[in-house]
Amino acid sequence: MARRSTPEVNAGSMADIAFLLLIFFLVTTTIEKDKGIARQLPPIEDVEDPPIIKQKNLFVVNVNRNDQLLVEEQLMNIRDLRQAAIDFIDNGGAPAGSPEHCSYCKGKRAPNSSDNPDKAVISVQNDRLTSYKMYIAVQNELVAAYNFLRDRESQRKFGWKFTEMKKSLDEGSFNGDEEAMLEKMEEIQKLIPLKLSEAEPKKSGE
Repeated sequence: MARRSTPEVNAGSMADIAFLLLIFFLVTTTIEKDKGIARQLPPIEDVEDPPIIKQKNLFVVNVNRNDQLLVEEQLMNIRDLRQAAIDFIDNGGAPAGSPEHCSYCKGKRAPNSSDNPDKAVISVQNDRLTSYKMYIAVQNELVAAYNFLRDRESQRKFGWKFTEMKKSLDEGSFNGDEEAMLEKMEEIQKLIPLKLSEAEPKKSGE
């Protein structure tokens, strides 16, 4: 009796199927992007005599290993940090008639707080065991304080919000004279300069 030949499986289309599956997974798979803080670092400068900062122009923010927020040596909830930073930056405590007087500030003008936004410096120090989530939350609230004041001033001077215009320029959707717009935005940044200093993280227990 003749031997039957072993039936063969037609695998000619397997490569096509594998290729189609690969395309399907590439199209449907969502790849999460790492998120960080967009921050432009200042150029390195050799400063022989660093400027002296008055204590009243310094807003100190500390975060400990348990993610507790200590602002000006007082415990504070993260949701109150933005307004506290706004009050400090916008205080305008320099007396009227002095070179440091802030005519556009709307704060309480307390003599024991910042003279003007250009003099106001926010110093942040974290513990090495501070969580990344808390670190980002603090940074977001402080930057939001500056953005709030920049939006207010750009609305007052030009009738548009600084953050919205910056977003349209970054996305390439701005229709108009970009050079003129950048000059106006630079003017707002000079009125409300972002002066956020980060001290070296403390070792736990210090």
